[in-house]
Amino acid sequence: MSPAFTRRQLLRLGGSTLVVAGAAGYGVAAYTANVVRADLVVYGATAAGIVAAVQMRRMGCTAVILEPGCHIGGMTTGGLGFTDRGTAAAIGGIAGEFYRRVHAKCHGNTLTSDSPTRLAFEPHVAAEVFDDLLAEHGIAVYLGARLVAVTTVGNRITALTVHDERTFAGSMFLDATYEGDLMASAGVAHTFGREANSVYGETVNGVQLSTAHQFSLSVDPYVVPGSPRSGILPGISRTPVAPAGTGDGRTQAYNFRMCLTRAADRIRFPRPAGYDPADYEIVYRYVQAGYRGPFFSARGVGNGKTDSNNNGAFSTDFIGANYDYPTASHTLRRTITDDHRSYQQGLLWFLANDPRLPASVRASTAAWGLAADEFTATGGWPPQLYVRESRRMLSAYVMTEWDCRGRVRAPDSIGLASYTIDSHNCQRTVIDGSVRNEGDVQVKTPGPYPVSYRSIVPFEAQCANLLVPVCLSASHVAYGSLRMEPVFMLLAQSAATAAKLALDSGVPVQRVDIAALQTRLSQGGQHLQWPLAPAP
Repeated sequence: MSPAFTRRQLLRLGGSTLVVAGAAGYGVAAYTANVVRADLVVYGATAAGIVAAVQMRRMGCTAVILEPGCHIGGMTTGGLGFTDRGTAAAIGGIAGEFYRRVHAKCHGNTLTSDSPTRLAFEPHVAAEVFDDLLAEHGIAVYLGARLVAVTTVGNRITALTVHDERTFAGSMFLDATYEGDLMASAGVAHTFGREANSVYGETVNGVQLSTAHQFSLSVDPYVVPGSPRSGILPGISRTPVAPAGTGDGRTQAYNFRMCLTRAADRIRFPRPAGYDPADYEIVYRYVQAGYRGPFFSARGVGNGKTDSNNNGAFSTDFIGANYDYPTASHTLRRTITDDHRSYQQGLLWFLANDPRLPASVRASTAAWGLAADEFTATGGWPPQLYVRESRRMLSAYVMTEWDCRGRVRAPDSIGLASYTIDSHNCQRTVIDGSVRNEGDVQVKTPGPYPVSYRSIVPFEAQCANLLVPVCLSASHVAYGSLRMEPVFMLLAQSAATAAKLALDSGVPVQRVDIAALQTRLSQGGQHLQWPLAPAP
C-alpha cells in the first residue's frame, strides 16, 4: 500500500482506484476483478449510512459504503451543525456516541461512555468524527458510485452495479440515501408529496395555510402592481390553492444550510452566473412594505460560525423548485441542485448589494460571509443540498401524525423520535391579491415516541434483504418529525443490527425476532421506550 495515500484518500475510493478495496482489514469480504463482496452493502454515505456500516463491523461482519456523489456525512457534515434534537436524552446508541465524540474533539477530552454530548458543531468537526469512525472500523467508502442497476433473484437483491460497471455483491443491503434510489430501483413501493388528511385520518397533512414563515405585510404578486393581466412574479404558483387538507405531489422546500461568519477573512457572498434581480422582486416589495429581516437564521455552532437556515416568508428555501427532484434522473437532479445554489447565492447577493434596498439591510447582510475554513473544496459553499423529504417507502406500518402525537405507540420499537412535526412551505401562491406561502406545519410532539421496525423494511414479497432507515414508511407530516439526523442514525444502527440477526437466523428481514432485536438494541445503548428505564 503506497504511503502517498492519506487516510481520507484510502477510505474514499473513487474512479477506478483499487488499492484499498482488497486490503485486509478494510471490511470487505472479497474482491475479484470488478466485484466487491460484503455482508452489508450500504448505498449512501450519509450519517445513517456510516452508522449502519460501523454497527455491522462491530458485530463482526463486513460492510462497504457506496456514495453516488462526492460528499460524506450527508447533512450532518453538510452545514446542519445546529442539530434538530427534540428530546436529547432520547438519542441513544451510536448516534449518542457520535455527539459525545463531537464534544470530546471540540474540547480535547478523552471519549468515555458518559462523556457529555455536543449537538452544535462546525461542519469540519463532524467530518473528522466520521473519518475517525471509518478508520477505526476499516470501512471503505466508494465515491462517485452511482447506482445504475439492481440484480435480484426472486425477492432478494444479490448485487448493485454502478455507472462505471463495478459490481457490489452482498447478503444484505441498506438504502441510506435521502432520495430512496436503491429502494425504488429494487421495485419497493413508495410515494412522495403530501397525502390528503383523509388517507390516514390525519389533521395537518395536505394543503396547509399557517402564519409561520408567512408574509406579515401585503405584497403585490403582479408584474405590474395591481394588474393581474400583467402576469405574476417569478416563483409564484399560477394554480389556485386547493382546500385545506387536500393531497398533492408537492414536496417541502429545499435549501443549503450555510456556515457563516462575521470574521475578517470571511468569503464574500458570490454573485452567481445568470443573476437576475427580477427573481427577488417579491422580497424587494416586502422590504418596501416595511419588512427589515431577518432573512436567514444565524444559530451559533462554535468559533463565531453559524448554521444558517431558512427563516421568514422569503428566505433561503427555494419554494416550488424541487417538485421533480424525488424521481428525477441524475442529470436533472444536478440541474435542480445548481438552480437551488444559484437562487440562494443570488438572494444573498441581492440583499447585500442591491442599491434599491435600505442601507441597513445591505449592511446587515454584507456583515456575514462564508467561513473560509469550511467546505474549502467548494469555495466555502456547502456541497450537500438539504433534501428535507423525497421518496417515502410504503410498508406494513406507516408512521403517521398519531404516532408523533403519542396516541398510537408501535409495539416493535427500534428507537425514539421526538422532534416537532415540521414541514417547510411547499408553494408560494396568491390569495386575495397578495403573496402567500402554503405548506408550513409546526406541531409540537408531547414527547419521545417509538418508531416501528416494520416502517424500515419493505413488504417481504417486494424485497427480503433490504432495510430503509432514511426514506422510511411515513406520511408526509409524520416524516416532518422523523426526518432528523439523530433519528436517521439511530434507525440505521437498528437496521444493521436486524440485518445481522437475519443473516444469523437465515430469515428475511421481515421475520427477524423482534424481542431478540430489541434485546440486542438495548445492549447497544439504543433507547426504545419513553420514559427511559432507570439504569441498573
